[in-house]
Amino acid sequence: MGKATLWGVAAWLAATIVPTLLLSDYHLFQLTMVIVYAIAILGLAILTGFNGQISLGHGAFYAIGAYTTAILMYQYNVPYWATLPVSAIVCAIIGFLIGLPALRLGGLYLALTTFALAVAVPQLLKHNALEPWTGGVQGLVIDKPDPPFGLAMSPDQWLYIFALAAGAVLFLLAWNIVRGRIGRAMMAIRDHSLAAEAMGINIALLKTRTFALSALYTGIAGSLGAIVVQFVAPDSFGIFVSIYFFVGLVVGGVASIGGAIIGGAFIEFVPNIAEKVSKAAPGAVYGVILIAVMFLMPGGVAGFIGSMFARFRRGTKSAELRPIAVGGSGANDVPAGVPGGAEPDAGGHRSM
Repeated sequence: MGKATLWGVAAWLAATIVPTLLLSDYHLFQLTMVIVYAIAILGLAILTGFNGQISLGHGAFYAIGAYTTAILMYQYNVPYWATLPVSAIVCAIIGFLIGLPALRLGGLYLALTTFALAVAVPQLLKHNALEPWTGGVQGLVIDKPDPPFGLAMSPDQWLYIFALAAGAVLFLLAWNIVRGRIGRAMMAIRDHSLAAEAMGINIALLKTRTFALSALYTGIAGSLGAIVVQFVAPDSFGIFVSIYFFVGLVVGGVASIGGAIIGGAFIEFVPNIAEKVSKAAPGAVYGVILIAVMFLMPGGVAGFIGSMFARFRRGTKSAELRPIAVGGSGANDVPAGVPGGAEPDAGGHRSM
């Protein structure tokens, strides 16, 4: 087991143990929602950041995943953990089907198409034909699962650990995909599609698969969100959900795996901070904070941290390579053995 793996396991254990011991159930609920949003943003990052397909409609996949879990739990008494793979498969299939016509579109046209999807899905969930399953405008209320095996912890503590475990698996999977052959092909299409096609990459197939994978991630996030919140309704998945995901993507870093966590924290905590600053106009405070972040960190928080770390490493290396003067500390001192090291004459010129 390498050092990176050991550090990753240690970080995961610390993130699991410390919050469950020190934080209240409400704060654990907030952290769980950060994980949920981070998974959804990660799905969007795979599509937009690493493959170059702009989507403003991932709130639709989030809603589909949430309703898949809610219907299975409410109507058919399926265990909550068993609904996650079902939501993943359903959202992946829908994402693949939507990705097929999206191949003919690109840029702003694709963004507008996905935006229309985000607008349409909440209205479809209210339709009378689906009301026996979706509950119509009233939505569905599901029970919060109890900890398994009689563990002595609250439901919020268990859901935090469960969401953290699911998130760790999904983030590790995304990390391996991006660093592998498929990830390099995705980025090649993003950077120069004609060159990627000349290299033998099947652009159409890879784009649709990427869309399916992205929808899969966001659908799982929706399932976890439904389990944590215990309620789903069409109005809970309006267009602003998709906008928030896109904001979290840009704030965290468009082509960053770890930036998804920062984006999830931003869309969970910053609205609360804005409301505390000004209850009369929280939206204005939120907008000012967002503008400030984009002005100070145009590459996202992850990009800003990466640039600072690169500067630190360059400064450290330059300090290590800087020559050390021998024989004094004056401005005219030169290392021994270097030509020109003779004493200066009366005119200030060095004698050769």
